[in-house]
This record gives sequence, structure tokens and C-alpha cells, in this order.
Amino acid sequence: MSDTAALLSTLTLAFNQHDWRRAWVVANELLMLSPRHPAVHYVAGVSALELQLMPKALSHLHQAADLDPDNIDVLTHFAKALAIVKMSPEARKAADRAMALSPGDAITYDTLGVVYTQIHAHVEARNAFERAVALDPNQASYRFNLATSLLATGEISGAREQLEHCIRLDPQYWKAHSTLAQQSRQTVEDNHISRLESLLSEHQGNSEAQTYLHMALGKEHEDCAEFLEAFEHYTLGKSAAAKGTGYSIAQDEALFAEIMAAFPADQLLTGLHEAGSGSDEPIFVIGMPRSGTTLVERIISSHPDVYSAGELLNFGLTLKHLSGTRTPMLLDLETIKRASGLDGVSLGTQYIASTRPATGKKPHFIDKLPHNFLYAGWIARALPNAKIICLRRDPVDTCLSNFRQLFARHSPNFGYALNLVDTGRYYIMFDRLMVHWQRVLPGRILEISYEALVQSQENRTRELLEFCGLPWNDLCLQFEHNSAPVNTASVVQVRSPIYRTSLKRWKKYESQLGELLALLRAGGIAIEAETSR
Repeated sequence: MSDTAALLSTLTLAFNQHDWRRAWVVANELLMLSPRHPAVHYVAGVSALELQLMPKALSHLHQAADLDPDNIDVLTHFAKALAIVKMSPEARKAADRAMALSPGDAITYDTLGVVYTQIHAHVEARNAFERAVALDPNQASYRFNLATSLLATGEISGAREQLEHCIRLDPQYWKAHSTLAQQSRQTVEDNHISRLESLLSEHQGNSEAQTYLHMALGKEHEDCAEFLEAFEHYTLGKSAAAKGTGYSIAQDEALFAEIMAAFPADQLLTGLHEAGSGSDEPIFVIGMPRSGTTLVERIISSHPDVYSAGELLNFGLTLKHLSGTRTPMLLDLETIKRASGLDGVSLGTQYIASTRPATGKKPHFIDKLPHNFLYAGWIARALPNAKIICLRRDPVDTCLSNFRQLFARHSPNFGYALNLVDTGRYYIMFDRLMVHWQRVLPGRILEISYEALVQSQENRTRELLEFCGLPWNDLCLQFEHNSAPVNTASVVQVRSPIYRTSLKRWKKYESQLGELLALLRAGGIAIEAETSR
């Protein structure tokens, strides 16, 4: 057997056994002998992807795709790698090519569905997941993924059906339980509490099960007006989720302080039009999560001149890239220091380019990443014609709503929400940062009250459109008919007309919020009279 044949045999064995490190080493040996072998580039790319060697993965998968352009597996993994590094236009192109070749297996459709989800192409994701389920209807994960895409496209009843099917196939698919609990209002007569409690007692030592089941029980007890039980389950669920995270509020305290130091209060960021990109396309909607950002995004994107691009990481990724830092966190102390001297024109221009091809078809687009409040100074500098809208909601309702929500568990932005007191501390930092931005960015950020929007929808909508330079359009008062996909925790609520039931929700939990209320008051946060009696 030749050296090449022996190495190919070893490579095949390592690949089939998912021995990625061995496969990576052998693939590189083979490429020295056969530098244009598409299958070897493919294995090298997949191995690098599994080992999180992203530049190598992209390079090898790109070469494999060039050498074997009709290989569905190559295109699918290339699309996956591109989506991971947020190269959305390129990921979309590769995924579309793979779909056009009609894959014959469910796992490929499921992978492509995940790619489409990551690049906010939710209709295409739904189509891919539907094909995966059709080919393998007994795979619980395919049912769950289809459910999430149906939620994003507004097919709520279909999503619930898929979630129930997922749970029937695999009762231990934990996140399906919490997702299902969030998608409808439970009643005393019709709920999943018994099922959830039974599973909870059977899996006491499983922190993942405890996280999702307690959070689901919190929501269902709350729906049944059993607030003491609800709060206890929320607390236990967040405690389980916090295990092993290593999060410390001190990390965020240092981050906020460094951001404010990078934009001194005595240096106003005005008259920057020659220092940044001239584009007036972006409308940034920022604010604490669960403060009404999705509602404002749906209202403004109902205007025919506005496209909703979703919650984009693009600005932070562009700033990170231009800063040249290689630290693992998207925004950290080193990146903030290195970003202080960035060229505003390059930052703004590259950000706009990174949003294509989804944007550019309408005069304006909305970037609704709540945590972009961390980047407001750089946004103002790089995009002096962009509009920035910040949502403000009752501080206690904001903190409680963050605590009640199970955010993406591996996101670096939501560590504070694992503990109610940490959530209060984070809110105080957010409040101080917004006061700082108003000082150094006079006139650049419109702060709008969620409560005012709910209580005076038309007046506040007119204020929003005027700030954005948009002519009045009645469609903005009928945002619940907006058919654009949405993929946030408010996915169900924003498909209904404005309602007031979430106002002052914290009053239902007042007896459990003493420590939070004291903390906020000590931090200078104004709170409406605490007593509800």
C-alpha cells in the first residue's frame, strides 16, 4: 500500500470515529502529497471546525468547495463555518447552493436550518427543518428546531404542536418544556405543572433539567396567579443555571467603567459628520433586554421604508476586527482600549457592508440588539447620521423580567440575569451609562418610555417616526399584522396588539423583592411607591 493510500485509510478511520485531532494531523500530512485533493480539504476543514480552528476551517472548506462545487456535504459545512464567524452573506450563498442540490438526508437539512437561523433567514430555516422532520419524524431535536422556526415566522399553534411532539419523543429534551411554557398562557384547569413536577422529582441531580423545568414551572405557576410558587421556581431555575458559569458582576463593573473612561464626560461627541460613514440607513434600537425593544422594532419596521435586520452582532464584530485584538470576548477591556483610535469611516462603512445583502433594499434598516447600548459612543462616531433609540421601562419590572427570562445560556451578555440582585446592580450600571451617553452625545439618543408607549401608542409612535425622519404611516399602529419574522423572547407578544397586563408586574412579587428594591433605591433609581395595599 502506498503512503498516500495508507494515510487515506487512516484519515477515513479517524473521521468516522470523530477523532478530530488525529484527522486534522493526517489531513495535513496528505495535503503535502496531494494539495488539491477536495475530500482531504473537506476532512481538514471539518476537523478544524470541530477543533474551533476557524481560520483553518474556513480556508480548507473554501478550497474544498472550489474543487468540488456540487458536493452537498462540503457546501453545508462551509455554510456552517461561515455562519459561525458571522459572514452572513457568504453563509447564505453556500446554504442556498446546498439546498438547491436537494440533500437526501435529514441531518443535512437540519444543519442548513441552523445556518439559516443564525443568519436570520427564518423562512428558509423553517423550510429546511420541515424537510428534516419529513425525512426523520422521530428525531426530537428536529421537531424542536422546527418549532423555533415556526415561532419566528408567527406560526404559533404549529410550534406548540411540534414542541409537544418533541416532548413525546424525548421527555428529557429539557428546553422544549420551558419553550412550550412560554408560548401560551396556562390556566388552573389546563397546564403542564403535573408533568413538569414529575420530571423534576426524577432528575434532582441534573442541573440542566433543573434549570429548564424550574423556569417552566415558574412561568406556569405565574399564569395561574400562584406568585409565591412562581418566584421560588424562578430562583431555583436561575440558581441551577448559574452552576459552573464562573460569572462575577465585577467583570461587568470593570467593563462599564472602561467604556465610560473611553468617552470622557467633558468631551462631547458632536460635529462628527466628516469623521464617520455618511450612511443614514441604520436605526439602532437599544436598551435593557425585556424593556420593549422588540415592540419598538415591530412598530418602526411596519413602515414600508424600513427593514428589520434583527438582533445583529455585526457592529461589535466589526469593531472587534478593526481593533485587532484576539481576546475571546467580543468586548473586553483590551478591545475598548484598542478601539479608541479607530477610524470612524472604516468602522461605519464596514459595518454597513457586513449587513448586506439583507439590507440595502429599503431606505432604512433596524439593528435591534439591546446590548448595543454598550457601543453607543462608537456608533455615534462611526455613523453620525444613524438614529439611536433607547427603551426605558420601569426599573423593577425590567429587573424582574430579566430574572424571569432564561436567556441564551452561553451568551457573555446575560450572566447578571442569573441572580436577581446582580440584575439590579447591572440595571444601575446601565442607567448610569445612559446618563453618560446623554451627556456626551447630546441629541443623538431618543429615550422612550415603554409605559408611555403602551398608554399613548399613537403619540409615541409619531414621536418615534419623527425622530427617525420617516413620514407618518398608519401601518405603524397595526404592528401586530407585521409579517416579518421575529426571533426574540417576545415572539408571541409582538403578534398581538398592545396590552397593559405587563405594567407593574413586579407588584405581584413585591413581598419577595425587598433586597432588590433596597439596592435600586440605594443606587439612586427612582421607584414608584412600593406598597400595593
